[in-house]
Amino acid sequence: MSLSRSQQRELLALARQSIQEGLAQGRRMPCPAIPADAIPPVLRSTFVTLLIDGELRGCCGTLNAQWPLAEDVWNNAWASAFADPRFAPLTPAEYPRIDLQISVLSEPEPMQVADEADLLRQLRPRVDGLVLEMGAARATFLPVVWEQLPDPAQFVRQLKLKAGWTPDFWSTGIEVSRYATESFSEDS
Repeated sequence: MSLSRSQQRELLALARQSIQEGLAQGRRMPCPAIPADAIPPVLRSTFVTLLIDGELRGCCGTLNAQWPLAEDVWNNAWASAFADPRFAPLTPAEYPRIDLQISVLSEPEPMQVADEADLLRQLRPRVDGLVLEMGAARATFLPVVWEQLPDPAQFVRQLKLKAGWTPDFWSTGIEVSRYATESFSEDS
């Protein structure tokens, strides 16, 4: 699914509105009704990323589609601003400085890998978002993370750390999947 520039702008404005309402009300408000001709009511997973001066300020999202696209963006924008456990809640003073990025995910595709070396051979740098999970541990990197970690081995090592494992950990019980994203920001 490819979004028009108009639809992208609508989603970015919706994300901003969610954060503004969170600042004003002190809690997540219900997503307003969105006309189907403005944003298609399809179930899609998204991540909303907040940056201040190019530095990460919050990023939350869903890997499994639970809500229509607009509602997913609404909820993830609020969570990125106020519920990302890595950061204190966004303040009114920070709000004017944030840059918003939205990533709309394709359906995750399970990968069959024999071992970590096989995973590294199959990875498509700068294309694949990657999910590693085993038991209750699950971590993902969006494709944009390839900009900071262009080496596939380092990309996977850092993702394992994010999952709470050691960099050299591997188990045949790890489930691996990949996805692509349609990403856009306020300055794109």
